[in-house]
Amino acid sequence: MDQKLILVILMICHEMTSGAVIDLAVKEGKMVRINCVPREKGNLVIWFRHLDTTGMEFIASFSINGMQKSAQESFSELFGHSNDSPNSLTVKAFQIRDSGVYSCASLKDNKLIFGNPTRLFLEKVKVPVEETTQATEQTKCTTASPCVCESGNKPGETSPEMFCSLIILGPLAGGCGLLLLLLIITTVYCNHVRTRRCPHHYKRKPRVMAPGKQLMTNSHV
Repeated sequence: MDQKLILVILMICHEMTSGAVIDLAVKEGKMVRINCVPREKGNLVIWFRHLDTTGMEFIASFSINGMQKSAQESFSELFGHSNDSPNSLTVKAFQIRDSGVYSCASLKDNKLIFGNPTRLFLEKVKVPVEETTQATEQTKCTTASPCVCESGNKPGETSPEMFCSLIILGPLAGGCGLLLLLLIITTVYCNHVRTRRCPHHYKRKPRVMAPGKQLMTNSHV
């Protein structure tokens, strides 16, 4: 049967969801085998996949003896089948792109008789609680801001915060004191040098007397 004709038949028929869907979680990269047995035998078995976004996708068709009749271009890369039975299909290495509802149908008297569909989806890997806790603690201690340990000091012990404050404030206070001392020494030294170089500025000036007292002093003389 021509592949285009098969696609037309699949688009017209809506019985693929009539059976109970078998859910199957598959690990990434694992091989998975899908079994599908139509309710009645025909002269051809057709495999297809249903996607929510693109609809039906033709995979391959086999004779009742398991001989491949037609298939999609990437069939040999993605899928495998048993030559003894057309009712099984193998996904070689499951990836998220292989998710979907797989089903088969036998063609009998130009009618499709479906088997039970199987839904494949990627299995989520569960991380143990202990590993999650360790990863969280490592993340906290590798951030840009430093880790601050909880204070558990006993009475009479100095806290790390106070110790850090003393380390910072001690050199700062010492530096300020040293600068002040240098300023005092420099001021005293400059005054001393200026006194030696200009002694006339520091001689005691004669006392100026009032005019009346000056005449009386001269008369006594």
